[in-house]
Amino acid sequence: MTSAAGLRDTESSRQQAPASDAEPGVSYRERLIAGLAVSIKEQGFRDTKIADIVRHARTSRRTFYAEFASKEECYVALLEALNEGLRDQIAAAVDPVLPWQAQVRQAVVAYVDNVASEPALTLSWIREMPALGNISRELQRRAMDALADLLLRLANSEEFRRADTVPMTRPLAIILLGGIRELTAAIVEDSGDIHDLTEVTVEAATAILRPRPPR
Repeated sequence: MTSAAGLRDTESSRQQAPASDAEPGVSYRERLIAGLAVSIKEQGFRDTKIADIVRHARTSRRTFYAEFASKEECYVALLEALNEGLRDQIAAAVDPVLPWQAQVRQAVVAYVDNVASEPALTLSWIREMPALGNISRELQRRAMDALADLLLRLANSEEFRRADTVPMTRPLAIILLGGIRELTAAIVEDSGDIHDLTEVTVEAATAILRPRPPR
C-alpha cells in the first residue's frame, strides 16, 4: 500500500479542482479517494458516510456522485490505487545489478515498509473488503495477478539468470504471494509488528528461488 498523500501519484488526473480548494493538479477524484482514506483511518470503511468523504475532500455530494456511483465504488478505487502504489514501491526499490539475494531482500523490505506506512488501510483491506462480495473477489484476483506479473519480471533479471535460480513461474508467484498475504493478515489482525514478516519472507523467497544444482 501507499500513503493517502501518495494516492495523487497513482491516480491519473481528471477534472481539476479550483486552486483555492486543493493543490494545483489534484483532481476531484483524487481528493475524494484521499478523503475516503482519511475517514477509514478515523472510523473504518463500514462507519464512513459519503458526508465524511466529501468533508475531508472539501467538495460536495454532487461532485462525489459525478465521480462514483457509491461509497463502495470509491473504496474499490482507493484499494486499486493502493495496490498500484505498492507495486510501484517494490519495483522502484529493487536494483537489478545487485546479487539476486539482495534484490529479494529489497523487494520484501519495500513491501513491509509499504504495509507499515498505512496499518489502518491494511486492516480495512483484511477485515472490510470481503464484505463487498463478488467485487472483493475480483479485486483480489486483479491485485494478485498484477503482483505476480511484477514478481515474474523482477525474477527474470540478469542476476537471477546468471545464478541459474529456479525460474519464477506464475504458480510459484501465487503460492509465495498467498503465503505473504495470509501472514500479513495474521500479524496485522493480532496487532503485531509487521516488520516480523521481513526475515521469514526473505527466507521463504530465497528457498523457492534457490540456484539449481549443476547439471
